Amino acid sequence: MPREDISDLVAFVAVANERSFTRAAARMGVSQSALSHTIRKLEARLGLRLLTRTTRSVSPTEAGERLLVTVAPRFEEIEAGLAALRDLSEKPSGTIRITATEHATNTVLWPKLARVLPLYPDIKVEIIIDQGFTDIAAHQFDAGVRLGEDVEKDMIAVRIAPDLKLVAIAAPAYLAGRDRPTIPQNLTAHRCINLRLSTHGGLYAWEFEKNGQFLRVRVDGQLTFNSTPPIVRAALAGFGIGFAPLDMVQPHLDTGELIELLPDWSQTFTGFHLYYPSRHQNSPAFRIVIDALRYRVGA
Repeated sequence: MPREDISDLVAFVAVANERSFTRAAARMGVSQSALSHTIRKLEARLGLRLLTRTTRSVSPTEAGERLLVTVAPRFEEIEAGLAALRDLSEKPSGTIRITATEHATNTVLWPKLARVLPLYPDIKVEIIIDQGFTDIAAHQFDAGVRLGEDVEKDMIAVRIAPDLKLVAIAAPAYLAGRDRPTIPQNLTAHRCINLRLSTHGGLYAWEFEKNGQFLRVRVDGQLTFNSTPPIVRAALAGFGIGFAPLDMVQPHLDTGELIELLPDWSQTFTGFHLYYPSRHQNSPAFRIVIDALRYRVGA
């Protein structure tokens, strides 16, 4: 429908509801003559008289009444929808969908959001655990969480955690009677616990760095998981060497349940970042979530 037709229908509904050109013109902020001209154009286009005019009153004809019953509720629905959107822009409410790894969810997202969400009961957060690199636009997520190095250049990135170190670990029971690896390449002679990246389906190649030398090693073993916590549990049970974030395994290193291997080859990554497509017109709810998650040194 041409835009002028919609404007003419809006004008008709105003006059029919007010039963007065004068009051309708005042409500719409137009002159009475301009409004009368609009209604005459609409009637000419439809080939029907829509309003009966007298010197004292204005009332819809039969055709006008049928048109009013048809279009007026639609305009009311549109106005209500726009009002709801205005409320959404002013009041922190709505659902924020985030895709993140299990580790990021457990160590960053949940601890921070748990402190803030009780203050905003109308904000809903949906977190989807995913070890892969989900296309947030294609899957209708508001944001995702990745290590800083993995965020695409066209995304806005907000740091939400300090730098992260990945370490090779094993239980004393597994290492008993075996030669410990001294360089990453030695891992190919060991039973290792693999991580499968769910989005691409491939196995994660373990990453190492020493004195500017970067290595990726593809390992093999009896077990493969698609998230890190089960890898740590399997390593604790002596099923092989695992590869996990240092902060996740530090308590087990402190107790001696696990032993760190190749410590001089452990690579540091630029921590978890929340990423999303645009800075423009973000809802108050989304801005609150970003502020709650934002990493602050010393906080």
